Order: sequence, then structure tokens, then C-alpha cells
Amino acid sequence: MREEENRGIQPMSLTKRKAVYFKGAGNRNTEALLKLVKEYVKREGINDIVIASTSGETGAKAARLFKGYNLVVVTHCFGFKEPGKTEVQEEYKREILANGAKIFTGVHALSSVERAVRKNFGTIQPLELIANVLRLMGEGTKVCVEITLMATDAGMIPSDRDIVAIGGTGKGADTALRIRPANAARFFDLKIREIVAKPNDF
Repeated sequence: MREEENRGIQPMSLTKRKAVYFKGAGNRNTEALLKLVKEYVKREGINDIVIASTSGETGAKAARLFKGYNLVVVTHCFGFKEPGKTEVQEEYKREILANGAKIFTGVHALSSVERAVRKNFGTIQPLELIANVLRLMGEGTKVCVEITLMATDAGMIPSDRDIVAIGGTGKGADTALRIRPANAARFFDLKIREIVAKPNDF
């Protein structure tokens, strides 16, 4: 482009950042991801972290590493697998709480009663459509967004400053995103500000 065509146009400010991309998804990335996030939050001055954990094992690992941070471990709701039962193992629950982390157990923000509609009538609803769109970036991306909404609605993380959300594909953790949270009722105010790490093959 000629110089005269550039007159009056101010270049946008650019920031170069590094993201880590795992070759595959799943539990094998958990240890490396947690260490990456620990380095990231120390460097960026972030105190609030939310992490998904089904059995509580990943949450317990995070609780040991992020002692002193505002760590929220988000679990499946009671009855997710079997009516009236939780999947969180008591030993992991005790360890999470003993290390100063919090546990949130509640309805999935991106499915809730719509899951019953799909199972009974075979019709997908808007929340599950949003969840499936987020899965274009991987299951962990969907999980990170969902647990951020859940923890924000519970008042366990702030909505006025960035947090790091950690999710995974099946078991363990393989994705970490820097997010500006929002309540579920203000879903479109939520911003995925940075990819810390995620699998590029999922």
C-alpha cells in the first residue's frame, strides 16, 4: 500500500503473547497444565481460579498447588450420574477444603433442564446449542466458560476482574483460559480474553 493511502490511519496496538498447545486432549496434560497456570497467574497477578473436577482428584491437585489463591472447584451436580448421588470422593473433598479451596456443586449453566428436553423429546435447545458451538474450540473451552458462569452466579469469583478457568476433556485438565467473568443472565458480557493452553488435536 502506498504511503499516501496510509495517511491518517493509526496502527493498532499489538501485544505478542504465547499460548501452549497440547498435541492431544485429556488427563495426560493435567500436571503440565497446572504448572503452566501457576506460572501464568503469578506473572499476571491473577488471584481467582476456577477449575472443573468430577471425582475431586484434579481439584485436590489444584488445591495443593494454588494454596493461598481463591480457588473454586466446580463439580457435577448431585444426580448427574445416579439419582441422589455425588461423584466427588470424600477423600478429595477433604483435601480440597483443607487446603483452603472452595467447592461449588450445582446445575450445569449450559444444559440444566434442557438436557431432559433433549433426552425425552430429541430436541436441542439454545443452551446446548451454545455449548456445542464452544466445543468447536474443544471440550475444555466449553467447560471453562460454563464453570465460570456457575462460579460467578454463586458469588465465588468476581465479575469485575479477570480470572483463569481450567477445564478438560473427559478426565483431568487440558485447557486454561483467561476470562472476564459474567453472570449467566449476562452471558454475552463474558469475554474469553486469552488462551493460556489448550489441545490442538481433540
